[in-house]
Amino acid sequence: MIRLLVGLGNPGPDYDDTRHNAGFWWIDHVARKLGSTLSHDRGYHGLVARVNRPLPGIEGPVWLLEPQTYMNLSGKSVAALARFYKIAPEEILVAHDELDLLPGQMKLKQGGSHAGHNGLRDMIAQLGSAAFWRLRLGIGHPGHKAEVVNYVLKKPSPTDRAAIDDCVTKSTEALDLLLAGEMERAMMKVHAKPPRPKPPKPPRPVAAAGTSPAPPPTDTP
Repeated sequence: MIRLLVGLGNPGPDYDDTRHNAGFWWIDHVARKLGSTLSHDRGYHGLVARVNRPLPGIEGPVWLLEPQTYMNLSGKSVAALARFYKIAPEEILVAHDELDLLPGQMKLKQGGSHAGHNGLRDMIAQLGSAAFWRLRLGIGHPGHKAEVVNYVLKKPSPTDRAAIDDCVTKSTEALDLLLAGEMERAMMKVHAKPPRPKPPKPPRPVAAAGTSPAPPPTDTP
């Protein structure tokens, strides 16, 4: 089961709408969906909410966390809460911005490297494990490595923001599966592609003015 949901980002109004805060956008949406409110907790260096599980037969709360340590020290916040409540890395899901996916794309996976993401880097270092789950929310890539820092700290275009928000909404449709630990089914739901639109039907022929459509052929004896 997933016992701790984490969203990565930077605190403060200057960063609220920047690409690097896509993980915060996700946790905010989850909190609204679960009817919960995040509040600051000094002990865990972040905004925290405790939510009773919405699924019958599953005991124990779900924790929501937005570290307020700035991205590079995200693990300090996550590890503090996880260790106090004895939450294993495999029971943690972190939502974060992903340069290698386009806006409108998302991937759910477990483990792997930090791939240069400083929030993931510090989580791995502080938890001593990379086995936590990741929800990778695509933000696109600026095209050059030297531009990445400036890119993630800027607001996406309205079109890109709408695409990211759409992923945030669609991914939370798998929330019950995630909380129940049904990760394969959750992955299938998160990765499902929208159905292809049906091609339009060809227009029906229109009879010329002053004429009537020919009657259908009939069999003759």
